[in-house]
Amino acid sequence: MTRQGLQPRRARLLPDDARGRAAAIEVLRSGGLVAMPTDTVYGVGVALDAPDGLARLFAAKDRPLDRAIVLLVADLEQAASVGVLSPAARALAGRFWPGGLTLVLPQAPGAALPAVLTAGAATIGVRVPDHDSPRELARVLGPLPVTSANLSGRPDALDAAAVLAQLGGRIDLVLDGGPARGGVPSAVVDCTEARPRILRAGAIPPTALAAALEQAD
Repeated sequence: MTRQGLQPRRARLLPDDARGRAAAIEVLRSGGLVAMPTDTVYGVGVALDAPDGLARLFAAKDRPLDRAIVLLVADLEQAASVGVLSPAARALAGRFWPGGLTLVLPQAPGAALPAVLTAGAATIGVRVPDHDSPRELARVLGPLPVTSANLSGRPDALDAAAVLAQLGGRIDLVLDGGPARGGVPSAVVDCTEARPRILRAGAIPPTALAAALEQAD
């Protein structure tokens, strides 16, 4: 056993194609960890209902438990199943989804999300990525907890080789979709209050976010 309590192994590497995604779905259904390309940087995820899956995800990254994990979703309808979309949130989603924008939303009534996913908060970060791979996985499996595919505090992984270098012995499968198109993490906007607040500048400039909100008023 390693220091983190993870069994030593080497992640499988498969192309991000129909066969690779089918294999990823099976790995996720069995509780495994899968790294995948997104429109920003590579992410690593686990099925939301996998027993001890979130604990494995935190351990694989050496991620502190007080840092919540975002859900990648297939579409706006799936986003609404886990979070409450205010008019401002819907305006931002309509303008920037699919894309590099994470919205922090109040949890939807009845969502019953695990406390470890949200760091105990009554909110949830949600994003519809502009990449077929994570959207297809979420379409089949439901909202997918995904975080950047790197060790906590280390540089973001921009291709499959970088994922393997950092997490290759800690996860089960890597989908190789070539270099990440964006290379910059998503922007994060808190939509839990009447006035949205930018928590992290990222793939979408703050000026573009502000303009979209002004148009929605």
